[in-house]
Amino acid sequence: MTIRSARPHSTLRLQLHRGFGFAEALAQCDYFAALGVSHIYASPIFSARSGSTHGYDVVDPQQVNPELGGEPGLRALVQGLHQRGMGLILDIVPNHMAIGSQNPWWCDVLLWGEQSAYANWFDIAWQGPDTALHGKVLLPILGDSYGVLLSAGAFTLDFDGRSGRFSITYGDQHLPLAPQAYAALLAHSDAPCLDEARAIFAALAHGDKPALQQQAQRGWQLLQVAAAQDAGATAIAALLQQLVTAPGAAMHALLECQHYRLCDWRNAGDEINWRRFFEIGDLIGMRVEREDVFEATHSGLFRLVEQGLVDGVRIDHIDGLADPRAYARQLRTRLQSLRAAWTPQPVYIIAEKILATDEQLPVDWGLDGTSGYDFMDQVGAWLHEGHGSVALDAIWYRSCADSDVDARLFRPLVSNTRRRLLEQNFASELQALCQTLHTLARSEPATRDLSLHSIHRCVLELLVSFPVYRSYADADGCCPYDAHLIRTTATQVSERLRALDRPSLLAVVAWLSGAASAASPATKQLRWRARTRWQQLTPPLTAKSTEDTAFYRYGRLLSRNEVGSMPAQLALSSDHLHRYAAQRHYHFPDAMLSTATHDHKRGEDARARLAVLSEVPQQWGQALRQWQQINQAARAQAPIDAVDELMLYQSLIGVWPLARLDLRDVRQRLSAWQQKALREAKRRSDWNAPDLAYEAVCDAFLMQILRDAPDNDFLPALQQFLDQIAAAGALNGLSQTMLRLTMPGVPDLYQGCEFWDFSLVDPDNRRAVDYAARQAMMQHGQRQPLTLDDWRSGGCKQQLIQMLLHFRRSHSDLFNKGHYVPLTVQGSLASKLIAFARSVDTCTVVVVCSRHSAGEINAEDDLPLIEASRWGDTRVLLPTHSGKQWQSILSGAQGALTVIADGPWALPVAAVLRGFPVDLLVLSR
Repeated sequence: MTIRSARPHSTLRLQLHRGFGFAEALAQCDYFAALGVSHIYASPIFSARSGSTHGYDVVDPQQVNPELGGEPGLRALVQGLHQRGMGLILDIVPNHMAIGSQNPWWCDVLLWGEQSAYANWFDIAWQGPDTALHGKVLLPILGDSYGVLLSAGAFTLDFDGRSGRFSITYGDQHLPLAPQAYAALLAHSDAPCLDEARAIFAALAHGDKPALQQQAQRGWQLLQVAAAQDAGATAIAALLQQLVTAPGAAMHALLECQHYRLCDWRNAGDEINWRRFFEIGDLIGMRVEREDVFEATHSGLFRLVEQGLVDGVRIDHIDGLADPRAYARQLRTRLQSLRAAWTPQPVYIIAEKILATDEQLPVDWGLDGTSGYDFMDQVGAWLHEGHGSVALDAIWYRSCADSDVDARLFRPLVSNTRRRLLEQNFASELQALCQTLHTLARSEPATRDLSLHSIHRCVLELLVSFPVYRSYADADGCCPYDAHLIRTTATQVSERLRALDRPSLLAVVAWLSGAASAASPATKQLRWRARTRWQQLTPPLTAKSTEDTAFYRYGRLLSRNEVGSMPAQLALSSDHLHRYAAQRHYHFPDAMLSTATHDHKRGEDARARLAVLSEVPQQWGQALRQWQQINQAARAQAPIDAVDELMLYQSLIGVWPLARLDLRDVRQRLSAWQQKALREAKRRSDWNAPDLAYEAVCDAFLMQILRDAPDNDFLPALQQFLDQIAAAGALNGLSQTMLRLTMPGVPDLYQGCEFWDFSLVDPDNRRAVDYAARQAMMQHGQRQPLTLDDWRSGGCKQQLIQMLLHFRRSHSDLFNKGHYVPLTVQGSLASKLIAFARSVDTCTVVVVCSRHSAGEINAEDDLPLIEASRWGDTRVLLPTHSGKQWQSILSGAQGALTVIADGPWALPVAAVLRGFPVDLLVLSR
């Protein structure tokens, strides 16, 4: 058995589902081990809704998902991993659960309402401003308006003789009947066999009992017995028939007695009285800040950690929690105490956290770092050429003008999008926040005159302009940084408000940003509730306005429209990339480094290829005009607008395969992407109100330009342009891979991305992985040195990953504890190279990666490589104590450093990057 480290040095993300569960993962463990990863990083494994493809819709966090193989399958997988010296990291979902009949806690809430043991486990406002929802939860599950469906008889009453319970059925949904409603229902029957049950439920209806649930259980047992007899079965059938013959009024009266209120799913944004995950109406927020909820929702995880099956966790959507800091610290303390029984090594904990530019993850949360969106943004921006921004802007502005779209600048676009979302998609959340603040205002004489509408106007403007995902106030108030952000935002928005609203703005800012002050317990609780509502609204608002709307409207260059990125920032210098790496090395040396995830908008190599357009914006503009001219007839038949056409062309560039073109497959994938993109943009279509006619127009245009026909001039024109940039895109992809595997942090490999990754947004990025092809390629690569001879197959990327992962594993101290030293690059092509050293006492290595190669690649060779002769005098400067000799880990080549007069040692780039665009060199004396 290989010795296993409980701390990861590299991870491989797997998306588990019914078609690829624990057994299928176990079957690939030999391949994963041969690749060199130390840990499998699995999507959520606890019971989710039947058929879930991702696992984030958890219905039972205490049970391992039987669709994945259940706990026996998990144990077999972990045993297989341990036998190969590997471990397991889990993605956990503390923020929310899925509603529905498969969630027993939720069903109990629907059955008992506020009297349920779980009523306060879910983030439900039981006594909100809407009196129609007092004591009820809104259920936005209807496909049409309530009145229309009621008149159509869409709701039926059913009886389950095995349990003795009635339920209301709508489609495939079975909703429990409140015990208090049984008395009125049974009153419609005078059958003697139902008398005892009727009496028990009548007592429930009037609250005449000390033990509600025990009495109801007795009533159900009596109905169960009655249903087993002919007289009882006949009486119950008659009751059901009464609702069939008079469905409208009778059914409405019955529904009004329930602990839930049914409505059209499109009403959720306006009326919902519980916290959703983003704006998804079937995922409900959990109050994990409560001790009982924390224990119950994590009991399955605690058991697995205590038994040594799990080495670490990734916390999904930590910004959705009431107090992320307290949660993260509580989780670490608990997991560490459970883990201490079998290893002294600290548990590995990272969190999904999107950071704004220059925002830092708080160091006092007790986390090892983020899940890597920040690195993905930084290395992606580094691949882009900043000088291309002017020409790319011109192309984008022209498309906006041609389509009458006001989306030229990204930041104003996001602000406008937030305003629309607050008015429509998050109107209920905004109302709840403002109501809480208004109640707080009414509780204090100094602010009692502040009106609800004035508070609403102020809060709206603050939300539109808030610059980060959220602040992190707790019961003691805000930290100075967060308080500064809130006050600075207030200063910016005050000019957009009437002078009469300024007192409201000052009060709101004081409540949200101020430190705890003397107040009654009730007032303190109101302040905390207001801050929590604010802090749980800004993350989904920011995400939906940016990633899920503006990213689909803003089309300057789609490679920068990625989770964690700011598209307004096109490029990043090597100095800035070094600075971010040094900060991560100092504060979070074990943070995850990702360049592809289950949530990415485009695959890592699709983005790397699109980045080349920033190097050749003039050629890109010429190609675009040529394609628009060629497709003029298609556009006349299917009038797609200019913005959607531009984004489609960019997506084609990103997704186009390097080998084995399957045009039908490309059409299907692009068609699915295009429909999603149109609806996410909320410009010409929308998920809530799809414009099927325009969607059909766009699909017809796509099919027309991608038809496999001799008279289609677009395909050869597209291929010609792709041939000009493909090698430069591949070079970017290899550099991105090298940086992920050598910079400070724990590199993650998303499933299948050891080959070129030209995927689109989900579900495209979650397609099945062809492991047989990857195993065959690995066996082939092991028989030959690393070369670019067959670079289009992706084999060189896989071989690079394998070599680097095994080197990391055999030099763990170097990458876990070693210094990070930025190195100076001089010479004619210095801007096209980044170099740094990693060192410990016993070893020093130098990493060199090239970029911006579109103008340097030899078109005849067609290789992702800047020719050695092009590097000229370009060199990397090294400290004199580093060593005098170098040897490549990738090729085995050796060489000597040169000496600069009265200066440091130098590494001539032309001597190193002769056959591959990146390298890892070991220095020696």
